[in-house]
Amino acid sequence: MILATHAGYEVDDDPARLDIDVITGFLLTAYWSKHRSRETTERAVARSFGVGLYARDGEQVGFARVVGDATTFAWLADVFVLPEHRGQGLARILVNAVLEHPDHAGVERWMLATLDAHGVYEPLGFGPIEVIDRFMIRSGPTAAPVIR
Repeated sequence: MILATHAGYEVDDDPARLDIDVITGFLLTAYWSKHRSRETTERAVARSFGVGLYARDGEQVGFARVVGDATTFAWLADVFVLPEHRGQGLARILVNAVLEHPDHAGVERWMLATLDAHGVYEPLGFGPIEVIDRFMIRSGPTAAPVIR
């Protein structure tokens, strides 16, 4: 279903519209996912809630996905807008559409990790973890290295 529109762009949660080539192509260039194979990306997208951002011509130009139980916890991941479409507030529109989606209304705790997009997320209510020593991480053999 169309979740939001802005300046000819639309945000849609229809999994049939997601272009795995666009998603994989971008994620292979991103600092957090350079190591990811196409197969891993396909599995991740298939096992989570994905939302696409589309230009007027229907081309996918952005993506975000949610992992969690849609009730008590949600992890926002793999958010991007292709470079040639940036600077129009589209990332914030994409993320806001995900946060306001009926399937995620009332989620108790949202989390994400970012190195450089705080300006996208802070106006939407995200902030630093206050009690960091309670959080732990376990990385598997194919996981990306922790970025510090």
